Amino acid sequence: MTMRIRLAYSLAAIGCAFSAFAETNSFLVSIRVDASRPIGPLRPIWRFFGGDEPNYATIKDGQKLLAEFGKLRPKDVYCRSHNLLNTGDGTPALKWGSTDTYHEDAQGNSLYNWRGIDRIFDSYLERGVRPYAQIGFMPQALSSKPDPYRHEWRPGLPYDRIFTGWAYPPKDYAKWGELAYQWTKHCVERYGKAEVESWYWESWNEANIGYWRGSPQDFYKLHDYAIDGVRRALPAARVGGPDCAGSGGRWTREFFEHCLRGTNYATGRTGTPLDFVSFHAKGAPVYTNDHVRMGIANQLRTIDEGFRLVASFPELKRTPIVIGVSDPEGCAACQGPSFSYRNGTMYSSYTAASFARKHDLADRHGVNFAGALTWAFTFEDQPYFAGFRQLASCGLPLPVFNVFRMLSLMNGQRITAESDAAVPLDNIIRQGVREKPDVAALANLDEHKLCIMVWHYH
Repeated sequence: MTMRIRLAYSLAAIGCAFSAFAETNSFLVSIRVDASRPIGPLRPIWRFFGGDEPNYATIKDGQKLLAEFGKLRPKDVYCRSHNLLNTGDGTPALKWGSTDTYHEDAQGNSLYNWRGIDRIFDSYLERGVRPYAQIGFMPQALSSKPDPYRHEWRPGLPYDRIFTGWAYPPKDYAKWGELAYQWTKHCVERYGKAEVESWYWESWNEANIGYWRGSPQDFYKLHDYAIDGVRRALPAARVGGPDCAGSGGRWTREFFEHCLRGTNYATGRTGTPLDFVSFHAKGAPVYTNDHVRMGIANQLRTIDEGFRLVASFPELKRTPIVIGVSDPEGCAACQGPSFSYRNGTMYSSYTAASFARKHDLADRHGVNFAGALTWAFTFEDQPYFAGFRQLASCGLPLPVFNVFRMLSLMNGQRITAESDAAVPLDNIIRQGVREKPDVAALANLDEHKLCIMVWHYH
């Protein structure tokens, strides 16, 4: 029987590699795609995005980009944001956002205001995007160290200036848990039980570094009360964490031990639910000799370590993993020479090369890899191509967004794609891509359509 196959191919990020096609520097590359050798399902790991500034989702350029997200895979794209519970008037700023969700009256009674969060989540859902709901940060009225609270950070200032009153433990954990309960209950009433059950819920961000001004045990308590609040309102809610910086090492291992075998601070019972687990992985670019040298090795090493750590727990071996921040570096709102790769096709070629290797690492460790979240959105009311890590500038999609458009077209089975110019995975993990470029491909077969995405990364 003869099967007719329609071939679609995409060339990702060739702009940075035009010299490879110039007569003086050209070289031949052989790429062999074998549709008879499936590797396994090509999971849509690319369908997660996020940013620090949640209020951008309610403004023109943010809404336009959300609509583009929704077109990629309607109702199966997720957006994660910091600052959803922060106190403030909803005016966005770099590395800041607020919804004014929580206050207390003179007698200390809790007062809830969902209008700010509703505007953000409404904007997601109206455009086919679902929340990856981060329970954080600490409202001023609940913070154990409420002042100073609103920071005034801008590029060039020390990063740790952002860690103000929102980063501290609650003065009352029961009120914190009740806030999570009331928020979830409100979402169920507003959007429906089935809709909210499709979301991801997690507490905080990178509690193993400056984002959390308490001890690890304080974080376990914060997490337990938050997750218990969510589950009291919606027993089938999808909950997880810890969305730590890097693989987290010992910190993450002890968090998993607590969730699997420790005493839950909120319930007194053993364990805290983990429907998914999450950690972060970032590269480390540097500016040297008048060019940016990317740090893909750093990012892939962290993913390798994170997958290995999760796989070391038999109870978690099949638990879905989301890399909750997965990027070339760690500050979307920062500017400077080492970030000058962002507007051009270096960012897109890096993204294509790194996403393919994430699949390879998941296969190597035998883990259930569900997603890698790109921490890049858009920045409102900034000059064109201002140098932030973003997917669109002033409403114009940047080259990197085309990689996600390509990936959204690739479904079905991942099939073997071999290139004689691909840099081996272990070499990239050890030293990155240095001397020779990485010219390789990702391919899939979906019924009668075969797609091949090719990149040239150096």
